[in-house]
Amino acid sequence: MAFHSCVSTGWDSLDQIIDQLRRGDNVVWQVDNIDDYQRLVTAFVNRALANSERVVYVRFARHLPLIEERSDLVTVHRLDVGQGFESFSSQVHTLITREGRDIFYVFDSLSALLHVWATDLMIGDFFFITCPYLFELNTVAYFALLRHRHSYKAVARIRETTQVLIDVYNYRGQVCVHPVKVQHRYSPTMFFPHLKRKGVLEPVINSVDATELFTHLSRHRTGEPPRHLDYWDHLFLRARDLHASDTLVEEKQDMVEQLSRLLLTRNKQLLGLIREHLTLGDLLRIKARLIGTGFVGGKSVGMLLARKILVNDPARRWHEVLEHHDSFYIGSDVFYSYIVQNGWWKLFMAHKTPEGYFEQAAELRERMLTGAFPEEITEQFQLMLEYFGQSPIIVRSSSLLEDAFGSAFAGKYDSFFCVNQGTPEARYEAFESAVRRIFASAMNEDALAYRFQRGLDRMDEQMALLVQRVSGAYHTNQFYPEMAGVGLSHNPFVWKKGMDPQAGMLRLVYGLGTRAVDRVENDYPRIVALDDPLVKPLAGMAELRRFSQHFVDVLNLEENRTESVRFAAMLEKGIAADIDRYTTRDTEAMEALRTMG
Repeated sequence: MAFHSCVSTGWDSLDQIIDQLRRGDNVVWQVDNIDDYQRLVTAFVNRALANSERVVYVRFARHLPLIEERSDLVTVHRLDVGQGFESFSSQVHTLITREGRDIFYVFDSLSALLHVWATDLMIGDFFFITCPYLFELNTVAYFALLRHRHSYKAVARIRETTQVLIDVYNYRGQVCVHPVKVQHRYSPTMFFPHLKRKGVLEPVINSVDATELFTHLSRHRTGEPPRHLDYWDHLFLRARDLHASDTLVEEKQDMVEQLSRLLLTRNKQLLGLIREHLTLGDLLRIKARLIGTGFVGGKSVGMLLARKILVNDPARRWHEVLEHHDSFYIGSDVFYSYIVQNGWWKLFMAHKTPEGYFEQAAELRERMLTGAFPEEITEQFQLMLEYFGQSPIIVRSSSLLEDAFGSAFAGKYDSFFCVNQGTPEARYEAFESAVRRIFASAMNEDALAYRFQRGLDRMDEQMALLVQRVSGAYHTNQFYPEMAGVGLSHNPFVWKKGMDPQAGMLRLVYGLGTRAVDRVENDYPRIVALDDPLVKPLAGMAELRRFSQHFVDVLNLEENRTESVRFAAMLEKGIAADIDRYTTRDTEAMEALRTMG
């Protein structure tokens, strides 16, 4: 096969206008419908096959196939988009690597990805990482966008990345072709709209004709949804209108099902609980406190479900005792966009290989500590911090697999307190640093080994975040709750006959709950068996004196950091309040002191 740098679209008239395609070109067609794209694909493929080029068709959409099955001439790869951005992008990266150089590609319409991902952001990210790799391998690739389906920002980002972008309209029974971007090529009429007349494309250079054409197209756009919004936003606007309407309950429940698969989880067991306990109103309230797009993560879903199950319990009045929450969620798509837009996707793909799983992750972890966030995300970060003011907050990991059935990930990812004192600039920098560090903790060796041991290393593990107001109160220059802890569904410390391990247990501490979650040498939380809560696991004052809490974790407001303080020192300064409520007096020591005079 003779090698030529110039490549035909299969439409000679168009080839003349754009001075043909070049190897390395990614060609994006913005069309009214799939039929228009298919005609362009057919001409391109037929000419390529006539020139003995290798053609690969990447099939992933629900629309009808663009190319007929021709097993001896065209290679067809059928990919699954249902497992998310990482899985699909990895499949595409792998097949492009395997196919090698100088291939002619046809991709299904990118707009079809909205059905599964529901956001322009991730479509833009997919194109941003795929287009340069195709260019690097000297391929020619066809893509399509359906007009009016995407935000202006999404189209602008794709236009910036691609080599060729061409609009194709239907105008009064005629085909109108309008090159918008043709990289490194130019002619005096190249970027005019062209009408197809008798099989030939002719430029519309007369001002009267051009005005009439674009006026017609502008009228045709009347009634389309506002394109400054992402598809994700349009979806939730429709959900809000549906919630406010008198629509049948079944239709609202269908929307709950759709939104849950985009916002909460793909896990069938969790979706069953969501259908039972969460309403459309609940999902809209979650969305109102979401930064970015994507899932809120396993930890957030678990807490939201647990809270709603308690509130809906008719046997208890939980709403009277549960603390109101005003948490924010940072969507899982922000994690991938952080990697993509900082230029680390190739490194991320290298980490996903067996040989690079640990080694490449170490390098990626270091880089993730210094990346930049997109402007629209930093603006939302700022607004959230303005909402919290100077109240202490905690930024918590909430990955997709975290707290899922069979994979708790307890202690594998990081969470960080933001004491949230100082200037707005200092408070923002501390928060953004916490986000980076938690994102980087997804590449911790301990977390990677945990995933590998459970066969989860090939699954999407996006890192969403949960941002919560710290529960507690101000005590002079310190902030902490007077009681905190962690609950477990199984009690491994059954110390009394008749106790049921399945009843669960609590680990309670005075101050921040970190000392209940993290084991601390020579310092112990109070253990509570939920089926017999007043029975202590210790016998006598000697054991109680030894196996009790002696230090308290607090937020130091003056020094803007967390610290551990001796409980005795807090008593001396009069900081600890209501002492008899949280302590047991050491009667033996008191008696000994009295005896000594």
